[in-house]
Amino acid sequence: MTDQLTEHSTSVMKKLLIIAIALCVQAVAAQEADIKKSIGVFFEGLHTADTLKMQSVCSKSMVLHSVSDTPKGIKFVDQPTSEFYKSIASIPKDVKVEERLLGYNIQIDGPMAHVWTPYEFYINGKFSHAGVNSFQMFKDKELWKIVYVIDTRRTDPRPQKGEKK
Repeated sequence: MTDQLTEHSTSVMKKLLIIAIALCVQAVAAQEADIKKSIGVFFEGLHTADTLKMQSVCSKSMVLHSVSDTPKGIKFVDQPTSEFYKSIASIPKDVKVEERLLGYNIQIDGPMAHVWTPYEFYINGKFSHAGVNSFQMFKDKELWKIVYVIDTRRTDPRPQKGEKK
């Protein structure tokens, strides 16, 4: 009788453990989907020059940096957010910009996330540059918001050493 009870308890514990693991995996997948959704809204705004849409998923104190690999060397740019939004809003209607994200590497710790997205950037369908975006995000109530973006920019579309495409 004791062996049956122990066997039954072990069976129940295994089932509970499997359910707990499945729920954790499901919760992480939902968080990742929400993060991708916020990043998607950001780029929808970029592609349509809709800065209000972009701002809806950005912290008011968002910080922007870029690292460009140019023939003259590496260039680090600290771009004020207000200038960034002005530059997006001033894209002429006949110019189509498109940033194609090539993948996502998402790391989450509670209300904070880091997202690494290799990309290619096109202007009117013509390749302009490539690189990687690094987003720092936080969960503000139910919405993931971007607080920091740093990206690399290079005219060579091939991935750099250590970069996954």
